[in-house]
Amino acid sequence: MKLIAPAALALLAATPAFASTTTIDFEAVTGFASVANTYSSAGVGFTGGALGLVNDGTGGGLNGAFFSNAPSPVGVMFAADLDSTLNAVNGARFFDAVSFFYSSTDALADAVQVFDGLDGTGNLLATFSLTANASSGCTDSAFCNWTQITRTFVGAARSITFGGTAGFAGFDNIGLNVVPEPTSVMLAALGIVGLLVSRRRA
Repeated sequence: MKLIAPAALALLAATPAFASTTTIDFEAVTGFASVANTYSSAGVGFTGGALGLVNDGTGGGLNGAFFSNAPSPVGVMFAADLDSTLNAVNGARFFDAVSFFYSSTDALADAVQVFDGLDGTGNLLATFSLTANASSGCTDSAFCNWTQITRTFVGAARSITFGGTAGFAGFDNIGLNVVPEPTSVMLAALGIVGLLVSRRRA
């Protein structure tokens, strides 16, 4: 039994091993409504300025489209104002890297930022600058060209701010390595250690 505590602590220290790769595809959003807790089961939530956008026929593009050629065709996310942040929820965190597809009408320096605290607080872990790519090689909607971008970082992240893109960019397929709350990780670690101990006794 003396082996359980050190082994569990070692597993807890290696929490990125418990990460699940999550893609937020915005296929379940409602047009011009806050994304809010639509993806809370994936360990993330969005503040009020992060809105869903769906092609409802009232856009200025072909067949009334707001956007086209997005990786996930039904919905995307855009920042309506500075209060547009993805937060880890229920004690979750994300590690190693963040990726997403974007379509932007303007070049935006340091427009998307990753922090180790909630709501864009704490230490800055990574930044994304966007190019003006929205209509590169296409004309069927205002946001018809999408580019994937990835940044790696060290540490545990808890929020990503999109407020620096307000009114200029859309986002799709945000990729995260999400680790659940520490309690869940500890329970998983103890379960693994329990199995190891029972096998050793057998």
